[in-house]
Amino acid sequence: MKKNEFTNPVFIIGLLLAAGLSIWGIVGNESFTEVAGAMFTFLTTEFGWLYLLVMLTFVFFAIALAVSKYGKIKLGPDDSKPEYSTMSWFAMLFGCGMGVGLVFWGIAEPISHYVGPMAGIEPSSAASAQFAMSASFMHWGLHPWAGYVVVGLALAYLQFRKGKPALISSALEPLIGEKNAKGVLGKIVDILAIFATVAGVVTSLGLGVLQINAGASYLFGIPVNLTVQIIIIAIISVIYIGSSVVGIEKGIKVIGDLNLWIAIGVLLVCFLVGPKVDTLNNLVGGLGDYFGTFFQSSLGISAYGDNGWMLGWRIFYWAWWIAWAPFVGVFIARISKGRTIREFVAGVLLVPAAASILWFAVMGTMGLTLAQNGALTPDQVAGIAASPETGLFLVLSKYPLGMIISAVVLLLICTFFITSANSGTFVLGMLSSEGNLNPSNVKKILWGVIQSVLAVALLMAGGLKPLQTISIAAAFLFIFIMIAMMVAVVKALAKDKETPNVGDPDFVPPEGSPEA
Repeated sequence: MKKNEFTNPVFIIGLLLAAGLSIWGIVGNESFTEVAGAMFTFLTTEFGWLYLLVMLTFVFFAIALAVSKYGKIKLGPDDSKPEYSTMSWFAMLFGCGMGVGLVFWGIAEPISHYVGPMAGIEPSSAASAQFAMSASFMHWGLHPWAGYVVVGLALAYLQFRKGKPALISSALEPLIGEKNAKGVLGKIVDILAIFATVAGVVTSLGLGVLQINAGASYLFGIPVNLTVQIIIIAIISVIYIGSSVVGIEKGIKVIGDLNLWIAIGVLLVCFLVGPKVDTLNNLVGGLGDYFGTFFQSSLGISAYGDNGWMLGWRIFYWAWWIAWAPFVGVFIARISKGRTIREFVAGVLLVPAAASILWFAVMGTMGLTLAQNGALTPDQVAGIAASPETGLFLVLSKYPLGMIISAVVLLLICTFFITSANSGTFVLGMLSSEGNLNPSNVKKILWGVIQSVLAVALLMAGGLKPLQTISIAAAFLFIFIMIAMMVAVVKALAKDKETPNVGDPDFVPPEGSPEA
């Protein structure tokens, strides 16, 4: 362990910021909720147009880089090979990028859009069911993964090809210079990244625990209360901290692979026992609507009309994905050495987006078909939209093998939960250790414990939602950081052959880099 392990200002300030806001959320929950809500409402209302523009720009940027002359450039030395198999790579980036949210919202989100669609669409109708699928595809499709491409590609290129430290600030160096990237400005960027990561993982921990508790209650009659939730967090924490400590190859990768195969199995079985023709029609029709209205949906905000649904759903999602981009981007970069830019974009943008769309087509249709044919009462449908953690198990109970599928889904929630938490813990170790690709176990254990304690404390105070809200508001600045990253990586790529790369005979490792 390095001598300055715990004197790193990024680590100290990031820790104090996360702890301070969390303590505020626990002690002064009412004022915390009010301030967080006011900040988020102001930013999304006044800058909703900006969220829409930048997220669409990320999609264009990712595709343009993949098809450009830079697509063949390796994320590493010219002779480097990928560290992980393609399947394991997909498994880790998919588990990290979407996490437990995919299971949490797979049935509940389409149902929510079905009963509460955009203005002008009749609720609980065939039209709102069609809208529900295309809206879910939009929220979990290309846009969020394009944001991850922006951060992950910039970091992977600069750390593996140019030998820079694995820090968000390093990705800005081609634009702002080495002095600023390592100075106060760079430190602020890295501190914001730590806060966004802590808040994102803690809220995911809390939401995941609520759904695990709901599933255990449905299957085994276990009560839904804080004591049970604390026990669940304690058990899961031991697993995710342990898998982070043993490293990517022996821990995170193994659980990621398991998670992927369970998800594939659940998806296949649900398709077979579910309404197959409805699922295929929703998949094809939803894709038609998704791509047919792609630009309109991406930029669909009105100066005079009702933007309630747009602000509450789409812009909220875009803000949330931007808040997650630093954490997910750092981890995706870490596992992507040796791949070409074209391969990186195809793997990070297209494959997970397609998998997410398939998931929503299958799971969403299971819920919508029951709602449309009356197998779910209007009160039950409204209950699923209001309480997503319980809706999943209610819908599955209406189909053959419902209890068995529910039990496997409960395991899947746990593995998704663990893959997000262990990768987040690993990333926090990196960000608070000057970009060390293999942070110390002490750091990983410390961050893991901090996240779990904060999740418990905020569950006790009922403050999970405000923490999520304020983290999204704080991540507003990442819009501009990610725009700067796009400019910086293009600038660096344009000079790729003019500047020494890792592996070149005349390459001199920068101070603080992995090679130094």
